[in-house]
Amino acid sequence: MQQALQYREWLPTAAGSSAPPPENTNSGEDGINDAKRVRKLVAENAVVVFARTGCCMCHVVKLLLHGHGVNPSIFDVDEQNEAEVKEELSKIIGVDAAGNAAEPQFPAVFVGGELFGGLEEIMGAHISGELVPRLRAARALWL
Repeated sequence: MQQALQYREWLPTAAGSSAPPPENTNSGEDGINDAKRVRKLVAENAVVVFARTGCCMCHVVKLLLHGHGVNPSIFDVDEQNEAEVKEELSKIIGVDAAGNAAEPQFPAVFVGGELFGGLEEIMGAHISGELVPRLRAARALWL
C-alpha cells in the first residue's frame, strides 16, 4: 500500500520534515497556547477544520472531507478556548470587504492556508464540483 506524503514536506521552509501532523491538536502539549497552535495549524496543514465539540454541522463537514479521502487536522473548540480561538482566527482572516473585522463561524475550514468557509461553502463547492480541484491545488488530494 502506498503512503501519502505529509503536507509539511511540500512547504519550502519545512522541507525534509518527517514528523506526522497531529490528528487532534488541542491537547495542550509543549506549553503552546491555543493562539499559537491555531496559526501553526493553518500554516502547516493542507486542510484544517475548526469545529465546536458536539456540533452536528461540524460533523457533516468532517464526514464530507473524509468521504473525499482528505484527512484534515481537526481542532476541537470548546467553551474554555472558544474566545481565544475566535480572536486568533479573526486575525488570520483579516477584514471583510466592508472593512469590518470578520468573526469566524464554526465549522471554519481552511484549505491551503486560506479560509474556505463553513458548511454552506463546503457543500456548495461540493455540489458545483469546485471542492475537489481546490483540495488538489492545496495538495490534500492526489487522485
